Amino acid sequence: MRREGKSVLGRPLGTCGNEPKTGFYRDGCCHTGPDDRGKHTVCARVTLEFLEFSRSRGNDLMTPAPEYGFPGLKPGDRWCLCVSRWKEALDAGVAPPVLLAATHENALQVVTYEDLARHAIDLN
Repeated sequence: MRREGKSVLGRPLGTCGNEPKTGFYRDGCCHTGPDDRGKHTVCARVTLEFLEFSRSRGNDLMTPAPEYGFPGLKPGDRWCLCVSRWKEALDAGVAPPVLLAATHENALQVVTYEDLARHAIDLN
């Protein structure tokens, strides 16, 4: 069962991406719930640098996996990332940009708002 929640901005959670369809529940949003063990709560616009970093950590997001309906990601795609992977990328200096309006408030259990805001592409 997913939990609707709010964004880190305190507003209703916005859509992260529909091309490809993202989110643990594949509803286009970074909703989370008890069955989402990875906590896919950070809406990011992935970069090649991040995709290569993730692959080096054992999570290849570039290679399609049709058996799971996963098309593979390319730079510029929006994707709900596991907050722990985003934090790991942050610590390594390769964190991709984030959309605060589509990042679930539960991400703040692992990363700070300030770290997210420094990488925001939707903050005026």
